[in-house]
Amino acid sequence: MRLKITLRNKTPGLLPFNYYYPLSAAVYKLLRFGSPEFASFLHDMGYNHYGKKYKLFTFALRFEKYKSEKSFIRLQSDNAYLYITSPLVDKFIQNFVVGTFESQNIEIGVNGSKTVFSISQVESLPEIEFKNEMKFRLLSPMVLSTKREMNSKLMPYYFRCNDDPAEMNRVFANNLKNKFMLLTGNSAEGKEISFEWDTEYIRLVESKGKRTTRKETIKEGTPEQTEVIGNLVPFIVRGDVELIKAGYECGYGEKNSLGFGFAEAD
Repeated sequence: MRLKITLRNKTPGLLPFNYYYPLSAAVYKLLRFGSPEFASFLHDMGYNHYGKKYKLFTFALRFEKYKSEKSFIRLQSDNAYLYITSPLVDKFIQNFVVGTFESQNIEIGVNGSKTVFSISQVESLPEIEFKNEMKFRLLSPMVLSTKREMNSKLMPYYFRCNDDPAEMNRVFANNLKNKFMLLTGNSAEGKEISFEWDTEYIRLVESKGKRTTRKETIKEGTPEQTEVIGNLVPFIVRGDVELIKAGYECGYGEKNSLGFGFAEAD
């Protein structure tokens, strides 16, 4: 199920560029109003599949009008929209809605600064029809990664859209199969899925000297600071309808609970 939350900025119109992690914290804060127990479970443990943890939700923040500057986003309109998606209707969506009515604000705090949005409207978005081939555009970057040796250590390597398609598809498919198995309790054996980036979009963006990736700093200014790289490129996905739906509802790719991989049908 998907929600669209209409927000109105209540503070000076500057938002730190690296807002994904603090916005994730704000989402958990609202969830706690509905169920402190579930919010703690989801934050601390999540759903485990052979050692990999999944939170089974994602979100995206969109601005009506803005300008990106060096280390922050300048809001040129007070209106913004937070999109939330999760298949966990009873546990996640309903408790999150309770939080929006209890708090009526979303606060995004980074390094002592705080941007506050009031919640003016919460609405559910209509369901879509899933097909074996669909095109999606990303409202937040899709993250796909593997481990590679660097300086004698295994380190995360984040795929860019021009990396090996076969390797990216392996990671993409395994991620969706794991989410499907957690959601249904059924095996994903025999289910196939693949995706490809919109190469024409990539060509046009790169011809203008712009990037198709976004690098986000997580836990900025702390000893745990890390960097995540995701792709902001439309893509076509082909294969099992249930796997496509799992990605649409939970987020495509990795690190969904930090706000990555929110896609809408194009």
